[in-house]
Amino acid sequence: MELILVLSCLIPPLVLIHLLSLPRMGGLFGLKVLVRRVMLSLLLAFWNILTGQGAFGPVYKAQMSTGEIVAVKVLATDSKQGEKEFQTEVMLLGRLHHRNLVNLVGYCAEKGQHMLIYVYMSKGSLASHLYSDKHEPLSWDLRVYIALDVARGLEYLHDGAVPPVIHRDIKSSNILLDQSMRARVADFGLSREEMVDKHAANIRGTFGYLDPEYISTRTFTKKSDVYGFGVLLFELIAGRNPQQGLMELVELAAMNAEEKVGWEEIVDSKLDGRFDIQEVNEVAAFAYKCISRAPRKRPNMRDIVQVLTRVIKVRHCRKRQKSSLSSPRPPPPPPVVEESEGELTANGSIRSETHRRDNSVDSSIAEDL
Repeated sequence: MELILVLSCLIPPLVLIHLLSLPRMGGLFGLKVLVRRVMLSLLLAFWNILTGQGAFGPVYKAQMSTGEIVAVKVLATDSKQGEKEFQTEVMLLGRLHHRNLVNLVGYCAEKGQHMLIYVYMSKGSLASHLYSDKHEPLSWDLRVYIALDVARGLEYLHDGAVPPVIHRDIKSSNILLDQSMRARVADFGLSREEMVDKHAANIRGTFGYLDPEYISTRTFTKKSDVYGFGVLLFELIAGRNPQQGLMELVELAAMNAEEKVGWEEIVDSKLDGRFDIQEVNEVAAFAYKCISRAPRKRPNMRDIVQVLTRVIKVRHCRKRQKSSLSSPRPPPPPPVVEESEGELTANGSIRSETHRRDNSVDSSIAEDL
């Protein structure tokens, strides 16, 4: 049986949420609980599908009356983020819609209780896939796909949203993966519209990903997001986070690397040599431009999307050529590539699992290449 919760402060009103896999506690099932009232303590006590814990508070898995699986973020009483961040996230996500952003389903904000209801991302965070032994290592090809997904999400925030939005907290734990391993940017609590509030008295964000220019001037710009994205790219390459000496490793490698040569020395050992050296060097050299100390020397997100798209196109062409040389059968026809809402798409392919996303370019072409 299931415990049914009526979230009367959701949009639209009176949306039902069913809690899954609750412990079988006598007398609880069938109760209706108004989450906006004191019964929230009952929810927190018996809702046992905890999927994550962030600065905002715990994140739970639930199912809406429509059958849609969702994630519910509940503001903790001792949260590092407060009502201002909550309002920011609701306001921004209410008007931001993109396939590479985690979409907001609804929210609850009454009598001091704060909840955010999101589309559920079944594969968890990028950080968990990079650092947890519970997951198989991400392939190199998939890491580049994920980087492109994140870049597209940020490009939309910077160039597609009106007014533009600066995320301000790009990091691997804020990148979530859906069932088909498509990456989406999450956690907009620290985000700011570019035209409103560029300056802050206190440093906000995550150390290791913070733009040095922001630390010294307290001014956050689009190029600050680019810096954080550059750090994320090196995380994908090296399988190491900033708290594990990532940037020291990068700077040491940069001293020995010549533009697009030599970066393979920092590649994640979990890849066990299964990567294209030329591709790694190109991505790493570009990532190093993203973390330039001088913001004006960093590329913008549109440039980054174009570079990563080209990397994947070149990869596909090389694999097709190799396939045509090794197989007596004629190679498949080239993909029909179209521009759609700022993204490259191709007809006829559906990605459902990690290996399918890795190989879809070779078989019938991934939908977003």
